[in-house]
Amino acid sequence: MSEGVDTVGLDTPPRLAVDRLLDDPETRIIVCCGSGGVGKTTTAAALGVRAAGRGRKAVVLTIDPARRLAQSMGIDSLDNTPRKVDSVGADGGELHAMMLDMKRTFDEIVEAHADGERAQAILANPFYQSLSAGFAGTQEYMAMEKLGQLRARDDWDLIIVDTPPSRSALDFLDAPKRLGSFLDGKFIRVLMAPAKVGGRAGMKFLNVGMSMMTGTLSKLMGASLLKDVQTFVAAMDTMFGGFRTRADATFRLLQAPGTAFLVVAAPEPDALREAAYFVERLAAESMPLAGLVLNRVHGSGADQLSAERALAAAENLEEGCIVDQESGKAGLRDAAAEAAGTSAETPETGSPTAARDTAEVDTYDEDGAHQADGTDTADDAITVDVITAGLLRLHAERMQVIARERRTRDRFTSLHPEVAVAEVAALPGDVHDLAGLRAIGERLAAGVPAGA
Repeated sequence: MSEGVDTVGLDTPPRLAVDRLLDDPETRIIVCCGSGGVGKTTTAAALGVRAAGRGRKAVVLTIDPARRLAQSMGIDSLDNTPRKVDSVGADGGELHAMMLDMKRTFDEIVEAHADGERAQAILANPFYQSLSAGFAGTQEYMAMEKLGQLRARDDWDLIIVDTPPSRSALDFLDAPKRLGSFLDGKFIRVLMAPAKVGGRAGMKFLNVGMSMMTGTLSKLMGASLLKDVQTFVAAMDTMFGGFRTRADATFRLLQAPGTAFLVVAAPEPDALREAAYFVERLAAESMPLAGLVLNRVHGSGADQLSAERALAAAENLEEGCIVDQESGKAGLRDAAAEAAGTSAETPETGSPTAARDTAEVDTYDEDGAHQADGTDTADDAITVDVITAGLLRLHAERMQVIARERRTRDRFTSLHPEVAVAEVAALPGDVHDLAGLRAIGERLAAGVPAGA
C-alpha cells in the first residue's frame, strides 16, 4: 500500500491519508484534476493552507477564471507572479499563490528564447496575439509551461496545481500535445518552407508549389491573416522545436515519483463517471494517482433513523393532528378536554356547547396570574407535532440523499477498488476566507463526512 493510503475493511475503499501525503518530503507536485464545478480550486487552496500550516513551503497555481482563490486568501488580486499569503504557515511553512496569465506566460517564453528584435516582431504579430490569447489548448499548454518554470526555480518544496476548468478533464493532458504538434507539425513546416528557401527561389516555390493551397487558405483565412501567419512562422522558426521539447519534459515531470494526482469529484453520477475515466487515463499514461477527493458529501448524526421510519413517524403525527379531528378547533379542544380527564358533556351543563363555553373562560390563580385553558394546551401540542413531522420529513430527504450518494460512490469504488478516497463533508455555505479553507483542510484530513 502506498504512503498516503490507510487500509480499511473489505467493504469500503481505502482512505486517502491527506496529511501523510502533504508531510512526505518526497511529494513535490500535487495536481488537482477533474471535471468543472466540483471544487478543484477550493481543494487546491485548502491543501496549500494545510501544507503551509504543517511546515511546507507551498505555492498554489490556479487557472480559475472566477478568481475565488484570491478572495478566500485575503489577497487583492493574483497574477502571473507568486504572492505570499499572510497569516498562513507554521514551523517554517509558507504559502504563495498565483493565477496563470496564459498570454503573459507565452510572452515570457518568447522573450526568453528570441533576441530583442525578433521577440518584438513576434509579440506585435496579430496572429501571435490571437494564438496567445485564446487558441484552443493554449491555456493548458501554458499551465504546463508555468509548472515547469516553478519546478525549475526550486523555491518551493511543494507545488499544488489547480487544472484548467474545461468540458473534459482530459484536456490538461491532451492539449499540450495538440498544441505542440500544431507548432511542430506539417502545416507549420510547409508555411516555413518559403522563408527557409529565401529570395526569389522562395517566392518561386511559394507561387508554384503552394499556389493551390495558399489560394484555398486565402479564401478560408483571408489574405491578410495568411500573411500574418507566415510572418509569425518565419519569426518563430528557431523556437518551434523548443515547444515540443518543453512539453515532453513537463509531461515526464508529471510521471515522476514526486508527483501525485488527486482526482476531485462530487458524489454525482456525471462527475464520478468523469473521475473514473480520468483514473483509467492516468493509469494508461503511467501517472501516479494518490486518490479521489469526493467533495460536498452529506452525512447525518442520526443515521440510525432510516428514511422509511422517519416518513412513517411523520405520517402518524400528521394523521393524529389533522385527519381524525372534528371540524374546526372544536375537535382539538375536545381532545384537550379528554386528555385532562374531563368529559365534553358535563353534568352541570348537559351539553357540549356549554362545556366549550366553560373551557373558554379565562381563569387566574390566587396571585392573579393567568392560567392557560385547554385550548392553549391543544394549540401548543399541534404546533409541536407539525414541527416534528416537518423535521422528520427533512431527515428522510437527507437520508435519501445520503443513500443516493453512497450508491453512486459504491459504483465508482466497485470499478476502482484500489483508489483511496477522502470524503469531504458539505459545508452550509461557500468558502470565502482562510477560516473556510482551514475547515476544508480539516475535512480533507479526516477523510469522512460529518456524522458518518
